[in-house]
Amino acid sequence: MSTSANELVRPAATHVSVSESAIDIELSDGRSLSVPISWYPRLQHGTEAERNNWTLIGSGLGIHWPDLDEDISVEAVVAGNPSNESEASLAKWLESRGT
Repeated sequence: MSTSANELVRPAATHVSVSESAIDIELSDGRSLSVPISWYPRLQHGTEAERNNWTLIGSGLGIHWPDLDEDISVEAVVAGNPSNESEASLAKWLESRGT
């Protein structure tokens, strides 16, 4: 079976690391992406331990942080789309954490 040049292959995440300033994602196609942590306020407000507790979901098409109730799609990161969580939702989440 051949693959058409027009078929879009979605890269998957293979590894993630989060610092105080950035999220670095290694992709299955060999690329590495780095985006500002400020794009994802829940990660920005999380502790180092919470940010480091991630799992790949959907065979690497997404990343889940269970301690922060955060999910990020690799497709959104590749497209350059930051979190679309509303300020009201984030405020409610921060309140639930006592911050």
